Amino acid sequence: MFQFIIRRFLVLIPLLFAVSVVVFLILRLGPNDPAMSYLRLSQIPPTDEALAAAREFLGLNKPLFAQYADWLVKAVRLDFGLSYVTRRPVLNEILYYLPATLNLAGLSLLLTLILSIPLGMWAALNKDRLPDHITRALSFFGVSMPNFWLGFMLVSIFSIWLGWLPPMGRGTPAHIIMPAVSLCLMSMSINIRLIRASMLENLNSRSVLYARARGLKERTVIGVHVFKNSLIPVVTAVAMHAGELLGGAVVVESIFAWPGVGRFAVSAIYNRDYPVMQCFILFMVVIFVLCNLLVDICYAWLDPRIRLAGGGDNQ
Repeated sequence: MFQFIIRRFLVLIPLLFAVSVVVFLILRLGPNDPAMSYLRLSQIPPTDEALAAAREFLGLNKPLFAQYADWLVKAVRLDFGLSYVTRRPVLNEILYYLPATLNLAGLSLLLTLILSIPLGMWAALNKDRLPDHITRALSFFGVSMPNFWLGFMLVSIFSIWLGWLPPMGRGTPAHIIMPAVSLCLMSMSINIRLIRASMLENLNSRSVLYARARGLKERTVIGVHVFKNSLIPVVTAVAMHAGELLGGAVVVESIFAWPGVGRFAVSAIYNRDYPVMQCFILFMVVIFVLCNLLVDICYAWLDPRIRLAGGGDNQ
């Protein structure tokens, strides 16, 4: 198992290197001049002399390869430069806003699991009956609704009309309810459909037929032979949901004025704060890559045949 994890981790190194090249080139080869953005945010008149000094200060007067090499060496040391707006280290700014985003995304993921797993099982065990129709309608409704539109509707109903929940900000537990619901609904709906389909497939498998023929209790059959075997596709979805929830927080945090990394990134995009944008994009990519690694490890734990096929690790 340990060798399997090491092999998967080594595969990630060239992937992250390729991503770093793309992240660097996207912002460097765009139509906007980083030096001009720097001067604008510094409230310095963009004269020819000021632009030349800014390019020299930012290293933009070097060849593109040299710029990338300097940026990569600093990024490996977790040095992403200074924000054009706050003049503080970018990584410190990201880490300052990160707990609020993790709080929101973590609660959303928890709600996704707590609600989707029993609902998906309920639908599968009552196929083509009323519970199945209800959960399928709910999942269709959730998948079809954008989280930003749901956020506006929740604010209109529960804040403006009923006055039950605060419309924005972070402070009390009541502040996180609407952002978490807005963020988790689509992931929850996808998970319900996936769990239902996976369980229906396993309910008709031969292992379940043989288990019932041996006289095992139905609860044991469902819990051991159906539910566990249905987890493998669900693990993929859950790991991807973790990355999607962090990415989706960009929109939801802006709607509810949630002081997280997503709202900070939107502000950086608006201000063309290039160091913050680069750090945020790279941060999100690393999250998705680590989620993929976690999926591989969970796969190997749930089904040892996967790690055996991956290179002969029989531990």
